[in-house]
Amino acid sequence: IRGAFCARNPNGAGPGGLTLARLLQQQQCAVSVYERDADALARPQGGTLDLHPDSGQLAIRRAGLDAEFAKIARYQDQETRLYDKTGALLYEDADAADRARPEVDRGALRDMLLAALAPGVVRWGAKFKAATPRADGRYHVGCADGGGEEVDLVIGADGAWSRVRPLLCAAEPVYTGVSFIEMGIDEADLRQPELAKLVGHGTLFALGDGKGLIAQRNDRAHIRVYAALRVASDWHGAAAPGEVAPLAARASLATHFAGWAPALLQLILRSSGMPLTRPLYALPVGLRWENRPGLTLIGDAAHVMSPFTGQGVNHAMLDAADLAQCLAESDDWRAAVRRYETAMFERARQAAGDAAGALDDFMSPDAARMTLQHMRERA
Repeated sequence: IRGAFCARNPNGAGPGGLTLARLLQQQQCAVSVYERDADALARPQGGTLDLHPDSGQLAIRRAGLDAEFAKIARYQDQETRLYDKTGALLYEDADAADRARPEVDRGALRDMLLAALAPGVVRWGAKFKAATPRADGRYHVGCADGGGEEVDLVIGADGAWSRVRPLLCAAEPVYTGVSFIEMGIDEADLRQPELAKLVGHGTLFALGDGKGLIAQRNDRAHIRVYAALRVASDWHGAAAPGEVAPLAARASLATHFAGWAPALLQLILRSSGMPLTRPLYALPVGLRWENRPGLTLIGDAAHVMSPFTGQGVNHAMLDAADLAQCLAESDDWRAAVRRYETAMFERARQAAGDAAGALDDFMSPDAARMTLQHMRERA
């Protein structure tokens, strides 16, 4: 078959679509990835990910990229720390570096997957416009610049606001009521050693009053900080971006955590740049669509969910592995897609339900106690 992947999510061609392109390339399928960004350096790629053995890492193994992944995986950054709002440490991993879910920076993972694709597979600056059915059952993939091609299978790997999904169903993501306000601390070990020590080698969670602080150690001692609040989806703190200085914006944000331990507030006050509001959206739990030959979805396009169980990227990469395997094992690619969708629907229903429940627990008044219980059960 000849397949086309439409990539237009906020971080560019994502791990799911690039993993699938690699896997189908191994099967000698003709593959095109339509990417709206001009090149691989067009935008930052976001924070750190933990890849699970039975999903993200499984896909990497099937793609034959184990050795490449070992070079970028950060096994030393798997610690988890849980604090309450008073700054009391409630939970800390022991021997976290021996766990099997290493961290990896999203940008490093993307670079690894791009390097594994043949030249020309990714069509940079090709903003997907439409997929139009042809009389012979194929689709014409059209781009904003007038380019395009005819393909057998169009795969929407284009994130929460997929342009392919409306061809299959009318569902749209719904705001969860929770937003992450993102900040960052550069070279924390050198510039902010107290905060680097507070966060440790992994992820810090501080919970209380139905809100939370999350701090993640990224590569090169960068700490990415998120304040989790129940606010309107268009909330920008004291004023819209550009109407208030970054220092004042961070000070205003800190007022939402009045009464919290001063050490925790420093994660906000000592960060740099303008805080960025990132509303969290989710598709309905259990979303399905009627199979339509020549079209399917993977990743957030199919099942965007809250990030509180760490399943998003892992399930996107598992979608890629499962779809590629179904195609490899069948002489009828249309039947293979139906088989993939049937299994994916059930798997995504469970994962999305767990993620929705985790969000409610995380943002509850009793979040610290419930999260402590979950961490102890998982240990």
